Amino acid sequence: MDDVVPIRPIRNDADHEAALREIDRLWGAPKGSPDADRLEVLATLVDVYEDERWPIREAAPIEVLRYLIEDGGHSQAELAEIIGSRPRASEILSRKRALTIEMIDKICKAWRLPHSLLAVPYKLADAAPAKKAARKKNRPRKGISAEPRRRAKRAA
Repeated sequence: MDDVVPIRPIRNDADHEAALREIDRLWGAPKGSPDADRLEVLATLVDVYEDERWPIREAAPIEVLRYLIEDGGHSQAELAEIIGSRPRASEILSRKRALTIEMIDKICKAWRLPHSLLAVPYKLADAAPAKKAARKKNRPRKGISAEPRRRAKRAA
C-alpha cells in the first residue's frame, strides 16, 4: 500500500480515470478490510462524478416503449395485443394518440414495468401539418373554378 494515492474529490476526466484504475486494483478486496473501505469510497465518488458529468435525461414514455420493442425483447404486435388493436399501437408509437391510464396499467403489468416510466406527460405529434396539407389539396387552383372539378368528381 506504499503507492496508494490519497482519496480526494474527482474534478476532471483524468481524476476519474485514476479512480477507475484504483477501483480495478481494489476489486474483490475482502469485506471489512481497509482496501474494501477504500473501494466503497472511491465507487461513491465515481458515481457522483459520473452523474454530474454525464447526466441521464428522463425518457418519454414512447421512447421507453420503442426501446422495449427494439432492444427489450418485446414487439409492436405484443403491444397491440396488450392495448387491444394494431392501429392503436401504431398511433401511440407515432405519437398520434396518448397513452391512457388503463393502457399504462396493462402495459406495466404485462411487461413488469414500474408505472412511473410510462405515467409522465409527453408531447403528441403536431397534427397541424396534415390538416394544412388536406386543406391545400382541396383548394381550387388559380384560374379554375371549383364547380367543374365537382362535376368531374361526381361523374367519376
